[in-house]
Amino acid sequence: MKLLLTGFEPFGGSPINPSEQAAQSLDGQTICGAQIVTAILPVDWQNAPAALFNALDTNHPDALLCLGESGGRAAISIERVAINLLDFGIPDNTGLTINDQPVVPAGPAAYFVTLPVRAILNAICAAGVPAELSLSAGSYLCNAILYSLLHRISVQGQSIPAGFIHLPVLPQQAAASNKHLPSMSLDTCLTGIRAAIETIASPSFLLPTVDCHLPN
Repeated sequence: MKLLLTGFEPFGGSPINPSEQAAQSLDGQTICGAQIVTAILPVDWQNAPAALFNALDTNHPDALLCLGESGGRAAISIERVAINLLDFGIPDNTGLTINDQPVVPAGPAAYFVTLPVRAILNAICAAGVPAELSLSAGSYLCNAILYSLLHRISVQGQSIPAGFIHLPVLPQQAAASNKHLPSMSLDTCLTGIRAAIETIASPSFLLPTVDCHLPN
């Protein structure tokens, strides 16, 4: 199988992003039979969805896992729901701020991710990495990308399992922030991500047979 793994470029004044570094580290590897191809997305609402869709159309993956950074979290967070809301706490990298707008006008209120989140949680914890389930991916670019992806898959009637994992900041980011942020090393993040990919690639993982969106 082929798995598309995405990360984001740095944002918010930081020169690095753990999701970018993790995706680049795993690019070209084969994990539990899954060939990893990667794409780094801009933190730019006008261009990020198009970059994701281009990577999807170019690579034709069998599964998709998006990665992002979430400062303040102490564990790898496996997202469960994407909501139809753009409400930026900080501007994107082009300086754009959006508040109280839908990701997709007239789209469903939310979508459940279609990866086996509980099994992924168990696998990451079994690998010795702190992990948690998170209800939603927030309302910034991470959520917007996840919602856009799940909406496209639903509208096109595809059966590509997809989901999102948030990573804590790296130790060097925490040290530079002067905010005493919790952090996680890149090696630990990679151990958790590999465990997640092994779960996704497992023959026992079956796609859901129910509609994955939540009604308005």
